[in-house]
Amino acid sequence: MTDESTAVTPGLAGLRALSHSTRLRILSHLRIEGPATATTLAARFGLNSGATSYHLRQLAEHGFIVEDEARGNARDRWWRAAHQETRTRSADARTQEERDVADAYWHAAAVLYAENIRAAMEERPLLPPAWRDASTVSDWVYTVPAARAAEVVARMKDLLMSYDDEPGETAVPFAFQIQAFPVPGHVEPARGE
Repeated sequence: MTDESTAVTPGLAGLRALSHSTRLRILSHLRIEGPATATTLAARFGLNSGATSYHLRQLAEHGFIVEDEARGNARDRWWRAAHQETRTRSADARTQEERDVADAYWHAAAVLYAENIRAAMEERPLLPPAWRDASTVSDWVYTVPAARAAEVVARMKDLLMSYDDEPGETAVPFAFQIQAFPVPGHVEPARGE
């Protein structure tokens, strides 16, 4: 992670705002690629500038992005991510509305991650051997109780967070996606509370 690595844990309204796939894409882009204007983002995501500006205002209203005052002029506003990581308090959700909003965010994130891995696989044939060898699409399935699964995920997060960015001529942003979940169809659905 970089020295600027910070995290945000949004409340219900912020999480609801991030549950929109376009906003999540924009925020992810700003975190990885750095500051951009509404015009640049509109072109990148195939949106009109009005829609892009609306999504940027929503992200700014909830504190996910801020205006980059070191760039731009009266005509062009530049935006940058205010944090490098979004965390959720899904385990703290007490009401059905809170669970629904958390689930909507998780769904939007999963769709974004699926799009990222699809794009990476399309680009894979063009990669030099060193980057092809460094990449993986793997899964390992173990039978464990929920507490052990949570422990393993926490340890993987701790391991990844222990590394720092290593900028350099041959360095690139490299995504680690942790996808951890019960194999569908193996857990009894929760009863309404």
